Amino acid sequence: MRVKRDGIFTSDPLALDVIATNPIASVVSNPRLPDNPIIACNQAFVDLTRYGEEEILGRNCRFLAGSGTEPWLTDAIRKGVQQRKSVLVEILNYKKDGTPFRNAVVVAPIFDERNELVYFHGSQVELEEGAEAPMLTRRVRAAEKVKTLSKRQHEVLTMVAGGLRNKQIAYELGLSEKTIKMHRGLAMEKLGARSSADMIRLAVEAGI
Repeated sequence: MRVKRDGIFTSDPLALDVIATNPIASVVSNPRLPDNPIIACNQAFVDLTRYGEEEILGRNCRFLAGSGTEPWLTDAIRKGVQQRKSVLVEILNYKKDGTPFRNAVVVAPIFDERNELVYFHGSQVELEEGAEAPMLTRRVRAAEKVKTLSKRQHEVLTMVAGGLRNKQIAYELGLSEKTIKMHRGLAMEKLGARSSADMIRLAVEAGI
């Protein structure tokens, strides 16, 4: 049963947590199902694409592609998914009414505590038409923010961007989960990230 809670459409309560409180257009897909379908989306994604939630859930995100979509960038996303790595592309997509838009897409894996791939998180930002090197600008800004982090906060950010949960990061770094939560919170504050999904996007934009 599909429900809407806190501006998010999904039938999977765990997927809801991945994009909870994220103001950026976001989806969660399930790679354990055929064709890696979207199982959660937020209202921002509905507003961006102009598709209703019933037209989004259950489909692979490539439904936003059209005649002008760059196939090499579609391949870059596909390879990132296959290799279970984060990927950032600036691709031409289309809204429901056929309006093309330049879409800065980040796709990142999410692993469970047994290091099993459970979800992919995708976020989309519509780039302003005619803006000068918008992706470069976002990369520079993200990199400058990341420079403000301490070494430990940077380590935590890198692992978060790699799809690891707090418990996994604590194990990898030999620290308590409470300490990881503290460093993660401080990193989010310094980065100006409003959610974990926002934090991951900044990390990928910065090239982490």
